[in-house]
Amino acid sequence: MDLGLQEKVIIVTGGAKGIGEGIAKLIAAEGGIVVIAGRNETDNSKTVDEIIRAGGQAYGVKAELSNVEDCRKVIAETIGKYGKIDGLVNNAGVNDGVGLENGSPERFMQSLQNNLSHYYNLAHFALPYLKTTKGNIVNIGSKVATTGQGNTSGYAASKGAINALTREWAVELLPYSVRVNTVIPAEVWTPLYETWINSLPNPKEKLASITAKIPFEQRMTTSDEIANTTVFLLSPRSSHTTGQILFVDGGYTHLDRSIS
Repeated sequence: MDLGLQEKVIIVTGGAKGIGEGIAKLIAAEGGIVVIAGRNETDNSKTVDEIIRAGGQAYGVKAELSNVEDCRKVIAETIGKYGKIDGLVNNAGVNDGVGLENGSPERFMQSLQNNLSHYYNLAHFALPYLKTTKGNIVNIGSKVATTGQGNTSGYAASKGAINALTREWAVELLPYSVRVNTVIPAEVWTPLYETWINSLPNPKEKLASITAKIPFEQRMTTSDEIANTTVFLLSPRSSHTTGQILFVDGGYTHLDRSIS
């Protein structure tokens, strides 16, 4: 299926690794122009080079997204190079373990800055250009907003707010034909997830206990599966879909895990 993304300029935050990398590479494979924004210039350059070698179009912007001015820079550089923005994928974030008991008010606020504020800042700065192109926004959330996890108040609060902002922005931007949706992963196999599993005392046993609770096929979701849904939502093929929160999680969040 041709998704109609040829020459569409789409920003992907955290697009150099994991879920973001999968999204960035699929946008490019569909003929889009992907702008990867993230703090690690080496990682950005590596993914951009891989996309270009595969015949795609990509550009990297080094940015500390918790900084407002860096968010402004991402938009300014994109416009300076390409003159338009057709889509924004808010993806960057980290499950930083700032809990209620083990955290502090200062660490909680920093977690919100790291995981939530840049979603708003980038959408705000990109909006004049998205209105011109009738573009759209896809936010990447987390099951934690729905299920809870324990010991991660900052991350959970951020992801809950992202769900709320998706509905709020979808309403606000109706007059401009700018669509806003969220994709919710649960257990996704990424390099970061692999590093976490391998840091545990019994990684194989822990991984087996997690996958056993995923109803559909008792396996992890792949980054490509998250990317497939995300890029479809970015495309004109989903032209009447807005304000939706889509779970790509093998049924983890909503199905009774006892049936697996």
